[in-house]
Amino acid sequence: MGQEIERKFLVKKEKWQPEGEGVPYRQGYLSTEKAHTVRVRKAGDKGFLTIKGMTEGITRLEFEYGIPVKDADLMLNTLCEGPLIEKYRHRVNYQGMVWEVDVFMGENEGLILAEVELENETQEIAFPEWAGPEVSADTRYYNANLAKHPFKDWRDNGNGRKGTCGP
Repeated sequence: MGQEIERKFLVKKEKWQPEGEGVPYRQGYLSTEKAHTVRVRKAGDKGFLTIKGMTEGITRLEFEYGIPVKDADLMLNTLCEGPLIEKYRHRVNYQGMVWEVDVFMGENEGLILAEVELENETQEIAFPEWAGPEVSADTRYYNANLAKHPFKDWRDNGNGRKGTCGP
């Protein structure tokens, strides 16, 4: 049985300095029911099919399987609802932990999220200076929800206007 224990944080853009471009990701969803999601992902030149259970706290069941990249492309282009999630993923080692920082493109441009997987829900975390507010419990930041309700439609740019992608 696979299990994912993960915390998610907004990234302070002014403090974030990526090393390189990261790995390009495209992902879409075959199912986004409350009890489970089924995701197709292309990460660089690899394809994956992932099934996730309902989140309880910061823990959920997760099963991921490699699939041929041609199959992933075909599913993304024909079976998944749009818009697809497009992002660059950066893996950052920080004080013994691996942080995955996603810089979103397309419909979610302007959003940068960092995730760190834990061994248990109470594990201590050392925070890099670019780690901002925690959004683990905010379902708007789940990728499955970003596919249905993109960041551009609900973000606040600091000017009191939502739904625009200004600076």
